Amino acid sequence: MVQYQSSHLDASFAALSDATRRGILERLGRADASISELAGTFRMSLTGMKKHIGVLEQTGLVRTEKAGRVRTCTLGPRSLDEAAEWLERYRQLWHERFNELDKIVEELQRVRRVDAPTP
Repeated sequence: MVQYQSSHLDASFAALSDATRRGILERLGRADASISELAGTFRMSLTGMKKHIGVLEQTGLVRTEKAGRVRTCTLGPRSLDEAAEWLERYRQLWHERFNELDKIVEELQRVRRVDAPTP
């Protein structure tokens, strides 16, 4: 079984809990952008966007690079693989549970048909 570093996983999910930050990642997945461009896209102040970028930078999901007065944002070196693996483990667990439930329902329906009185 894969062991997860709880603090990093918690930070990733906390960062992803905000719709704006998820939107930023989606936007950066298409192309790099400056903080100013992102602020315009999301119709927020530069200060607000810098705070969102700071949260994403702390988790490694976004990286920034300053060239002159422009700070460009790119997807970071830390991908969402760890969070995806964690989610996949639970997806598989629920898939197995629903398959077992389907078997029980099918068996109950079979028994009902067998026990049903014939006209």
